[in-house]
Amino acid sequence: MSAGSYGLTDSPVAQLAWIVEKFKEWTDSAAELPEDAFSRDRMLTDVSIMWFTATAGSVANLYYDMGHDPGAYAPKPRVTVPTAVLLAKDDVTIRRFAERDANIQRWTELDRGGAYLALEVPDLLVADVRAFFSRLVEPASAASA
Repeated sequence: MSAGSYGLTDSPVAQLAWIVEKFKEWTDSAAELPEDAFSRDRMLTDVSIMWFTATAGSVANLYYDMGHDPGAYAPKPRVTVPTAVLLAKDDVTIRRFAERDANIQRWTELDRGGAYLALEVPDLLVADVRAFFSRLVEPASAASA
């Protein structure tokens, strides 16, 4: 556990400050404040789940590790599982790496939302997941015919 992880696990105020800053920076850029993108109750629920499960440190470590991985952009073994990508308007995902390393079957770019799509635009997230899997799953009526 990194030194920062101890602070996130030891102090609910430190964890709240850390995650609210993430909400502020990573929500839809059209939202001046995070609560313009989704409710304070949803934010507090998210923060509470991290606090009660003591997982803020592992989340922070994941971001640190990803940002300091010298092989982050090196080719990976290609994933053959059908994959869908859903991006918010300000997402920085690089399509050429996704297509190089995965079997992309669906690519959707939204005109709104940020890093917290499930909180910001749950209707669009659910619609995209349904559309992707409806193409992959054979309807029950066709299977029984």
